[in-house]
Amino acid sequence: MSSKRKLFEEVDSADAARPATQPGLIDQGHGGARGAIRVWLMMLFALVFIMIAVGGLTRLTDSGLSITEWRPITGALPPMSVAEWEAEFAKYQAIDEFRIQNQWMQLDDFKVIYWWEWGHRQLGRVIGVVWALGFGWFAIRRQIPTGWTPKLLWLGALGGAQGAIGWWMVSSGVTQGEGTTDVASYRLATHLGLAFVILGFIAWYVMELGRSARDLMQARRAKEAKQWGLSTGLLHFAFLQILIGALVAGIDAGRSYTDWPLMGGQILPASAFNLEPLWRNFFESPGLVQFIHRVTGYLLAAFAVVVWLRGRKSSHANTRFAFNAVLAAMALQIVIGIATVLYGAPVHIALVHQLMAVILWVLILRARFLSGYPIATSLRGPST
Repeated sequence: MSSKRKLFEEVDSADAARPATQPGLIDQGHGGARGAIRVWLMMLFALVFIMIAVGGLTRLTDSGLSITEWRPITGALPPMSVAEWEAEFAKYQAIDEFRIQNQWMQLDDFKVIYWWEWGHRQLGRVIGVVWALGFGWFAIRRQIPTGWTPKLLWLGALGGAQGAIGWWMVSSGVTQGEGTTDVASYRLATHLGLAFVILGFIAWYVMELGRSARDLMQARRAKEAKQWGLSTGLLHFAFLQILIGALVAGIDAGRSYTDWPLMGGQILPASAFNLEPLWRNFFESPGLVQFIHRVTGYLLAAFAVVVWLRGRKSSHANTRFAFNAVLAAMALQIVIGIATVLYGAPVHIALVHQLMAVILWVLILRARFLSGYPIATSLRGPST
């Protein structure tokens, strides 16, 4: 009996020395500070959202050409004396926008548009600093999850490119003797389009970091491929409409025809093809550009209904709700767009229209994300 007792004691001691099975090993050593990085990215998202709003107001108030130079470092300080203000005003007086459109301005009037553009550029600097400090902090502490360093560096690269493209856009309107009073509309579209791309990447990363790596791997097996494909198409279609909307804003086409559903009493406005050569009309003719924006909006809405009909068949409640939100936002955006036309694109309504585009863009992204990584649910609620 004593030998048997010893044998059992050895078995017990071996079991005690064996490490206990731990769940979630796939995330250990790879998770990093996922929650903290997610909060940091949400801060960047909020800043970029505000940046788009300030950029829209800068464009709607015709303030974008008030600063005629690109000084990424020294430009962070505004004029600090009367002499400095007069020097900045003199630079503005030398360009076509002042000589053709704003000769009535005095120094106090110039300060109003100057502060809008300075604020826009300053906010861009703030975003760059927040990104650099956050990335440096997590990198030094080695808290970036495995595989996430290239993603976060990509955001920084896009932000740097956005600053350069911003000046490329402004420089197209800082002219002398060319009769130009606005920035080139296609450059404005590029600038705004990249802002939406940056916002989209940040939103996608926030959604990824909101769930564990193990959860995402498991969810990917339940991917609803048809919904994923349709929502991807809707995302691209919406992006195209955003770019066309930027062309509308760039030439103030939204204020050229203020009736709906017709334009000047007819389907295709009479001024649609007044410019030569023909291709210029697609970028510079207010009538044609607004007509294209309207027609594209109708087609986008129709496609959104098709995508919604497929999305409502999802077996996952969260995914169905996401597609319902997309359709609701699309309907609201159409109403706001019509109001923008009927009231001649006043600043407050036009800005709401632009910001609603941001909300719609993010909701489409979320519906796409949940199509690719559905959240399993049961009759008792979300699975754990």
